Order: sequence, then structure tokens, then C-alpha cells
Amino acid sequence: MPDLGKYALEVLSAYGISLLLIAGLVVLSLARAARVRRALDEAEARSRAHGR
Repeated sequence: MPDLGKYALEVLSAYGISLLLIAGLVVLSLARAARVRRALDEAEARSRAHGR
């Protein structure tokens, strides 16, 4: 690990927070994609049920 000097805590904290935020965005994106996929599947099922 490189020597970060007197700012090691700040630098490592910034990296940690950034990684957490990116991970959170990935999780939220995957959850939204699943919701949208379910809604699309339901809409397609209704459309098929009505013969369209």
C-alpha cells in the first residue's frame, strides 16, 4: 500500500464512501430494472389476454 502521509484517513474514507455510493447505485439500478421488467411482463400478459 502506498504511503498516503498525513491524509491517509481522508483519502481512504473518500475511497470507501465512493465505493459504497457506487454499490448503492448498482443495487438501486438492478432493483428498478426488475420492477420495470415485471411491469412489462404484466402489460404483455394483459395484452395477450385481450387478443392484441
